[in-house]
Amino acid sequence: MKIYVDADGSPVVNIAVDVAREYALEIIIVKNYAHQIYSDYAEVISVDISNDSADFYIVNHLNKGDVVVTQDYGLAALCLSKGAYAINQSGFMFTEENIDGMLNRRYIHIVLRDQGKGHSNPKKRKPSEDVKFGQEFVGLIEKIITI
Repeated sequence: MKIYVDADGSPVVNIAVDVAREYALEIIIVKNYAHQIYSDYAEVISVDISNDSADFYIVNHLNKGDVVVTQDYGLAALCLSKGAYAINQSGFMFTEENIDGMLNRRYIHIVLRDQGKGHSNPKKRKPSEDVKFGQEFVGLIEKIITI
């Protein structure tokens, strides 16, 4: 099992690295070259800055049973189709049961934005969200290890 982090804009890179180190798991941080991310444990891959470059890298290297940390619903859907696990930065697990609804909501929001119908800006991230991600991520890793 490998862990991939879609790191462009991810607030949980360090938490994921700490958990990977604790369980002695391989972790790959994938970012575009505009982001400065360094790690003394994880492999850091820099990709082109174009749309979805990090997503394509991850999907092309992903194997069944790997774990992906991403907030991108499209990438999560591709991961699930390859038999991988996908979790977002809030600790929410993407599953076959919930991904279609999430993709539909994303499409509806895109249509509304194109029509000029606004939406609120995301709220500032709370420290409790980092704690929740850490707990859920550890739970996922432990579940996979025991399978």
